[in-house]
Amino acid sequence: MSRQHQFKAREENILAMAEQLLLESGNGDITLDSLADQLDLAKGTLYKHFSSKDELYLRIIIRYEEQLFEINRIDDCPSAGVARMIFQQLFNPQKAMLLNQIEERLAASVTGLNRLFGELYDIRRQRMKRLIDIVSAHLKDERSSLSTRDYLSSIWAMGQGGAGLLNSSFYQRYLGRRDTLRYALVMQMLELPSHYPTYAPDQEVMDEDMQELVEQIDTESEAHRNATY
Repeated sequence: MSRQHQFKAREENILAMAEQLLLESGNGDITLDSLADQLDLAKGTLYKHFSSKDELYLRIIIRYEEQLFEINRIDDCPSAGVARMIFQQLFNPQKAMLLNQIEERLAASVTGLNRLFGELYDIRRQRMKRLIDIVSAHLKDERSSLSTRDYLSSIWAMGQGGAGLLNSSFYQRYLGRRDTLRYALVMQMLELPSHYPTYAPDQEVMDEDMQELVEQIDTESEAHRNATY
């Protein structure tokens, strides 16, 4: 293995271990000393990969976003794609909630990470375009008049709310089986388009919301490419 591959492999191990420690911490914070101890590395070695703990956290979030993007690139039926969108938040609710909290904290208080935030938002916009395609295709299959924008918003609301419920130690005392709740939430979202008026087979419905969303993402992506960080 070349030195470059060794460097990348070590970096992946650092990110994976840091994420594990974050999930185990319960408070969204770890020390670099504890991370170095777990990896049996000198603390200085960590700084060869990350300039600060905040950069490490943001790289974990970018890595998670890349993983979600790859999952959403699976090319099967639209209904399966919609189900995966919801499961991404419900399968590991602690991770989804924790990384969102860390991102909000970094965005509000940290400086000097503009380039990495730009990388994160660029990946997220690419994933957004893929999600728009999946949602639009499912609505078309169901011949539903529900707009792409409203359906996406409903999916995110259900996923975020469900993750909060599954992640709450208080509400967990009153829940039944977690797998049946996940299934119920996914089924509600898959069936939601059927509650809106359907259009006739010979009709063509122009989803203006979808086009506006795509244009907005393209505009933001172009602005990002031309930005100087």
